[in-house]
Amino acid sequence: MEPEEYLEDLGKTLYIKISEVIKAEVEEVDEEDCIQYIKNLVINRTYKGYVTEKQTIYGQLQDILGAKIRPAPDEWDRLYNVDFYIKVGDKYIGIQIKPTTFEHAPEYERKWRDAYRNSHEKRNFGRKVFIILSVEKERKKEIFNTEAIEQIKREIERLQSVS
Repeated sequence: MEPEEYLEDLGKTLYIKISEVIKAEVEEVDEEDCIQYIKNLVINRTYKGYVTEKQTIYGQLQDILGAKIRPAPDEWDRLYNVDFYIKVGDKYIGIQIKPTTFEHAPEYERKWRDAYRNSHEKRNFGRKVFIILSVEKERKKEIFNTEAIEQIKREIERLQSVS
């Protein structure tokens, strides 16, 4: 069979799959299926992500730093992408947490840092913000970018010295 004929056969097979098989499957989907899918997607993933973030921040970072970490006001979250904060005197340190897989963490660290720099700097949050990457390793959540912990400690010390 010539390459041109082979490609035409593949195209015909694809057309049959789309016009018959997929069409039949799509026709079986009803409104309730879509509602349940969205609820499952949003509620389960959002809730699990929220619980994971809280466990990482309150169960680990707060203890390591020895500083009270509070959830950021909704306005900070929406405008500046700040999930949590630490108050030092009359100053604040922002914390953005992102769950990711261990394998992709280095790639995401660069991606989040660049993406959120815009929110943190250009929208004039006016405070230092640290991104914490939460990864699952051996069925346990850990802070991937542990160097951020030391940076936060230094910022707390700096703010304490200027207060």
